[in-house]
Amino acid sequence: MRSLAGYCRLERGGIWEDPVRGHRVGVLDATNRSEIAGMLGGRSAALVVSDPPYNIAVGGRRSERLLDETLVDYLAFSRRWVEATIPAMAAHSHLYVWLGADQFHGFQPLADFMILMRRYQELRSRSFISVRNQRGYGTQRNWMAVRQELLNYVKGSPPFHVVYTDIPKILRGYYKTVGGERTENLERGRSPTIRPGNIWVDIQQVFYRLEENVPGAYAQKPLKAIERIIASSSDEGDLVADFFAHSGTTLVASERLGRVCFTSDVEPVFAEIAIRRLERFRETGKTGFQTANPFPEMGTAAGLPPRSQSSS
Repeated sequence: MRSLAGYCRLERGGIWEDPVRGHRVGVLDATNRSEIAGMLGGRSAALVVSDPPYNIAVGGRRSERLLDETLVDYLAFSRRWVEATIPAMAAHSHLYVWLGADQFHGFQPLADFMILMRRYQELRSRSFISVRNQRGYGTQRNWMAVRQELLNYVKGSPPFHVVYTDIPKILRGYYKTVGGERTENLERGRSPTIRPGNIWVDIQQVFYRLEENVPGAYAQKPLKAIERIIASSSDEGDLVADFFAHSGTTLVASERLGRVCFTSDVEPVFAEIAIRRLERFRETGKTGFQTANPFPEMGTAAGLPPRSQSSS
């Protein structure tokens, strides 16, 4: 991490402003209200996408294990970032929160976080989405882990736009008489493909063979999932915020869909990666680095920092 610091254009508290579209990337603490408000500069977000660390130990006995602090401390951290996020949301806006459930430790922190969110009267629960990764974690002693949880809350009454998957409609039936003629669902549908429900089965977990892959960004979310969130829960030109930038997926998705993105991470390296990923997309059309080092000037020695408690 120290070796990469010299290649980051931002230090703690710094904010980069995109000269092309007005995106902003900061090295800020997601739990610090004044820092978040300073980046927003009086604006408010129509959509906030949050991917906080999950409080799940990642890695085996021979690898560095990440996080795994006490549940009490993790919930205190969650309260701080939620209470810094709510003022950043527009009067009518969406909040999406990615979370995990540790099946070996009482499925925390998912259930505990859901209970915590009941205290915030400004927010209403809207949907509980499960995302099925097409590549799971194999095991011979348990069911294969292929899902992630995504919670949707709303403030006020924000718009929601119908979107469609790439999955073709194949089931016929559900007949209905329209204009004196008997029709079935495939004839009446607005699209030849199906709408996503609250179980997303067409999302590919990011791994090294995908163009969008960012080496070392272990918590990277699929671009397809983030674009679905943005397309359904914001309008073109809206401000989308993400205070756990990590690999910069929300920034790239916003660029592709015509939104403005304000994003930040407490770790300067991930803020730099987000900026570089945007610049790479504009220069080459590529959505990530695949197996290439985001810091080519470091050669093969560069390594990314582990996901810290205040970054995603």
